[in-house]
Amino acid sequence: MVSRKLKFQPEPIDDPDDPRVADFFLLNDPALRRALEGHGEGFFVAEGALVIRQLLQSPYGVRAVVVTPQGLAALADDLAGVDAPVYSVTQALMTKVTGFHFHRGALASAGRRPHPDLATVVAGADLVLMAEGVTDNENLGALFRNAAAFGVGAVVLDATSADPLYRRSVRVSMGQVLRLPFTRVPSAVEAITRLRDLDFEVLALTPADDADDVRTIVPRRRQVLLVGAEGPGLSERALRAADRRVRITMSDGVDSLNVATAAAVVLHQLARRG
Repeated sequence: MVSRKLKFQPEPIDDPDDPRVADFFLLNDPALRRALEGHGEGFFVAEGALVIRQLLQSPYGVRAVVVTPQGLAALADDLAGVDAPVYSVTQALMTKVTGFHFHRGALASAGRRPHPDLATVVAGADLVLMAEGVTDNENLGALFRNAAAFGVGAVVLDATSADPLYRRSVRVSMGQVLRLPFTRVPSAVEAITRLRDLDFEVLALTPADDADDVRTIVPRRRQVLLVGAEGPGLSERALRAADRRVRITMSDGVDSLNVATAAAVVLHQLARRG
């Protein structure tokens, strides 16, 4: 029934080793994915109808799309004008290609883009989120989703943070990583210095007792929230380089929150409204 309504006809694939779907081989093999996807001029993979719709509205160029009947039913109208090949597969073949029972019905690959200069990416932003050492892909994806929710204009990642375009990060962000400007910098400390030179106030989130309660922070133009990984938190050098240290006051017996949850609390406080 879906095919009668289509404005295009996907190309059928019946061989799991078909090179036309090589972008999607063994998605459950992290080492292979890193080798295949690369960085810089490489590519990344988006999954599911919601995220692929975000991809189609983003600046990233689509390379290929592969859909099961379920995925085609959800995305038929969206894919009609896509300037990239669309391949149709059975659910069984999708499982063989990806290496696991992938049930979201649709995958898309897209080319990566060069990272912009730090000054360029923050030029139009009043509120910036910066991460140091956030290596968990799900936490990073959640940080992007929270950043989009609270009006962050740009995200800055240090060299040790995870890849925001890794499939799991993209999915957890609900596709917001594809629409929110971001860049990667070699050193968090050097980036803090540059941001301060650009008239940003850098606020370092820490559970330390001597930090200022976030509820006392007045939102202003050009602020940066700096967050670190769960457990180790921010490096001492980054904490020293920041303008202020801020904390979230919590009940006795609780010393910290998940980094994405903590960031959401503070970003809500910093969001300029009206």
